[in-house]
Formats: sequence, C-alpha cells, structure tokens
Amino acid sequence: MGGDLIRPHRRGIMAGLVLAASAPATGFAGARPAPISGEERARRIAKAQGLLGQAGLAALIVEPGSTMIYFCGVSWWLSERPTLLMIPREGEAQMITPAFEEDRLRELLAIPADVRVWQEHEDPYALVAGWLTDRKITSGKIAFDAGVRHFVSDAILKAAPGVSGVSGASVADGCRMIKSPAEIALMQAATDITIAAYRKVGAAIAAGMTRQDITAAMHARMAQLGGATPAGEATIDAATSFPHGSPRPQVVREGSIVLMDFGCTVEGYHADVSRTCVFGAPSAAVRKVWADVRQGQQVAFAAAGVGRPAGSVDDAVRAFYASRGYARGYATPGLTHRTGHGIGLDVHEPINFVHGELTPLAPGMCFSNEPGIYDPGRFGVRIEDCLYMTAQGPRWFSKPPSSIDAPFD
Repeated sequence: MGGDLIRPHRRGIMAGLVLAASAPATGFAGARPAPISGEERARRIAKAQGLLGQAGLAALIVEPGSTMIYFCGVSWWLSERPTLLMIPREGEAQMITPAFEEDRLRELLAIPADVRVWQEHEDPYALVAGWLTDRKITSGKIAFDAGVRHFVSDAILKAAPGVSGVSGASVADGCRMIKSPAEIALMQAATDITIAAYRKVGAAIAAGMTRQDITAAMHARMAQLGGATPAGEATIDAATSFPHGSPRPQVVREGSIVLMDFGCTVEGYHADVSRTCVFGAPSAAVRKVWADVRQGQQVAFAAAGVGRPAGSVDDAVRAFYASRGYARGYATPGLTHRTGHGIGLDVHEPINFVHGELTPLAPGMCFSNEPGIYDPGRFGVRIEDCLYMTAQGPRWFSKPPSSIDAPFD
C-alpha cells in the first residue's frame, strides 16, 4: 500500500466500508460453478471401496464432518446421538441415525444409501453390529475415519467383538487428497471472491482503524460477494510477528505493517490467501523482507514438481532463506512454520509442504504456499496463495502480488 492513499477520518472510512458491504457486489463477476454432482459422489464411493479392497479392510465408518460431506453430501453435527455413514467394501452405503432425524437426513443425502434408525431407548451400536453381520462382516478389520470419536469406535467394537478397528486415513485421504476438476473450480471461485474482497478493503485501510475494523470489513465483503463462512483476521505492527496474530489492541498508524489472512468457502471448498501491506511508506527492512518472502513463494512454486516429495518444497525454501541470511530451521528471524498445507473441504488437509514429508506430488493435489518470515517483537511478512498440481506442474489459484507497493494487485 503506497503513501499516496487518500486518508479520510477513521469514522468516515468505516462508514464507507459498511456501505460497500451492503451495496450490490461488483468486484466478482465469475460464474458460480456447479455443486458436486451425484455422479462424482458415486465415483468417490467406488474409489473408497477399491482402496478398502486393496488394504484388506471390510468397511469404512465415518462420523459427521468433512469426510461425511465429501462422500454423501450430508452436513451434520456431532452429538451424543451417533449419526454414521458406513461404506462397505462391496455394495450400497448405509447410514444410521436417530429415528426422529430420518426425514431430515434423507433430505440431505446425495447418494443412494439405506438408512437404518434407532429409537431413544435403543442401542445404536447394536444396529451397527447388525449391519456388519448382514454384510457378513463378523471378523477382520474395519476402518474408522480420523473424525470418529473414541467412545463411538469403542462402542462399535464392543458390539461387534469379532472385528478389529484400524485407521481409515489411507482410504479417506487416498480419495480426498486428489481433487477433481469440479472441486478445483469451486476452490477457484472461493479464491476469486477472497481476492476481490482484498482489493476493495485493502484500498480502504486508513489511520485509526483497528484489527477488528479490517477483519469485519473483509468478512462483510466476502459474504456480500457470495462467499460462505468468511474467516480470518488482520494483525498490525509487532503482532504480525506472531503467525496467527495476537489479541492485544492494534491500531493502524503511519508506517504500520498490516498482515491480513482471510478466506471463504464456496459449496464447502476453501480459499486461503494472505497479504502483507504497509500504510504509508515501507521501511527498507520491511521492503527487503517482503521481497524475500515473495521470492520464497516462487522458490516453492518452482520446487513443486510432479513426483517430487512434498517435503522437498519446504527444504528448497529454507535453503533459499539461509542463503539470504535468515536463521536456519525454525529459528528466528526466519520461517517458523511449514511452507504450506493441503486444502480442500478443510482449510488444513493432508499432506503438507514440510521437511520429511515423502509423499510424491501428484496431479489434483492442492496446497497453500506461504513461506512467511517472522522477527519476534518487530514484524512478520506472509504472502499466501494456493496452488493445485497438474500433469505439467503447479498452477496458481491466485496470482501473487509482484510488489509491496501494489500488494493487492
């Protein structure tokens, strides 16, 4: 953010931001992509069943959360009353829910599935055991998704003592890590909305605004543009040296550095974008760190080749930062966290750009690219844009800014 901004009184600029949030949105003109189709969900079930077979597992059991949404479209909540999705190695999926929830569940269900219900005085886990018996699953291993709570898995295994339970990560992650074109289109739409909000709100930052003012304006603008579940926050000055900010009071002043980390969802799929700007003229120190972080992003992007270990991306960035005089490893001033994380229906998904991660990069994988540099007590700089892997290499969801003087371009 350059020093030639018009700087109205704080009350006036906040009134302008409120008006902008309530006015018709003009910053995002992209056509909204279609939701995930029933045909795609059927392919997901089939892939999960193939992975179950390869691993010698009889079934995958899923509680409410992103994996349930992924496979059957049901957005539910966790409760002491279990609602479960069960995917057998062969045949139709099954859902179990309290009887009084059956009609609601059937309204949400986006795949063919049998639904079995239990009354309040009955044992839902006996119903699960009965389903396993009907499927002739009386021995062997069943897989539990990572989101299944211990008291649920424990009760199922006690009700079906012939089977044992193992992690279902190889099945759920094996499906979810590789995004389809439809998923990538939804993430692109969420990113476009987030970028449009940055351009509107970033240009309106003024002296006297607090981190809460900037945060509220970004959330409002993303919602106005059609983004669901807007999230994230702004941090100012020394608080930017904490990667996830600080609750201490923070106010924009001449020369303030502002780190903004925001995103929203479209049909449940996340965007995650960070921008660092300066209100007024950047100091030479901030300008240098900003340029190095921008180059660090490019180093990560160039290192993200198909077939390469995901951890090699993080290694390449750390080697570059060491060559620029920053601290090695996770020491400061330097990069205190991984270079990036997987993203999709969850804002953080496996796998990560982190040292030691050996999983080969493959087309359809999606990641954040955010190699920030932090100097505790002084300031931090993070520029974050997400990418997706293609057969030809990585592609950006959002184009990184080229200069600290135009941080929202």
